[in-house]
Amino acid sequence: MAANANPTVRRRRLGSELRKLREQKGMTAEEVAARLLVSQSKISRLENGRRSISQRDVRDLCGVYEVADSRLVESLMNMAKESRQQGWWHAFGDVPYSVYIGLETDADSLRVYEPQVVPGLLQTPAYATAVNHGTLPEATPEEVEKRVQVRMKRQDRITDPENPLRLWAVVDEGALRRVVGDRQIMSEQLEQVAKLSLLPHVTVQVLPYSVGAHPGMFGKFAILEFLDTSDASVVYLEGVTSDLYLEKPNDVQSYGVMYEHLRATALNAEQSRQFIIDLAKEYAR
Repeated sequence: MAANANPTVRRRRLGSELRKLREQKGMTAEEVAARLLVSQSKISRLENGRRSISQRDVRDLCGVYEVADSRLVESLMNMAKESRQQGWWHAFGDVPYSVYIGLETDADSLRVYEPQVVPGLLQTPAYATAVNHGTLPEATPEEVEKRVQVRMKRQDRITDPENPLRLWAVVDEGALRRVVGDRQIMSEQLEQVAKLSLLPHVTVQVLPYSVGAHPGMFGKFAILEFLDTSDASVVYLEGVTSDLYLEKPNDVQSYGVMYEHLRATALNAEQSRQFIIDLAKEYAR
């Protein structure tokens, strides 16, 4: 099991190992919960990495699964300890989508479809501020500023010279034509998108109105993939009050196929860049 300081990914990997031990023992989550006098939902949350796991939890579970290998138990205990460490995003306080940030921080590649706004990893500070003010009308200026700071910090993965995130973004034409903030903000924002799309690890495609109905009409989604083969790909669906993470192979495959259709339908990278540049000039007039 490779070392990884990212607490989100660490919890997820630990949960996967614990699930394997349970399945090897031939036990259901309900049976394990009954043995430990806890709820079945707790066992499920521990296994899917959505809940912090203590060393005591690991010890108790290993006891139930009758794990005889002391080195394995020690390794799992260390993973539990590391999974409770704080990621960089904790410095900003309570971040609503911290689980996603943890996954994005460790991901090797990200495929995103965005129908409403410019993808967060490509946003300028002014555009991000206007987006947050518009989507969170009851948020205080301090809350908006914190969200913008987190978004800008996330963009370090795009410019990281040693380990850049491979980003592929399909953006609906409507997201580029919706005036967020004002025309100057839009012009500067689209200029930045065009500039970032020149990076070898960033691809941006525009999905024009002219394509009509398309698979992405169900809404935005992101597909995260990881270098470590023990970390399964994840589909992320953002909600208003809660988010959804899909990890079952069939679900990931379905969204992957949907994304391929979107990429095939959209303008190619060069056409998209020119479209964005031309639209930026329109906003600048």
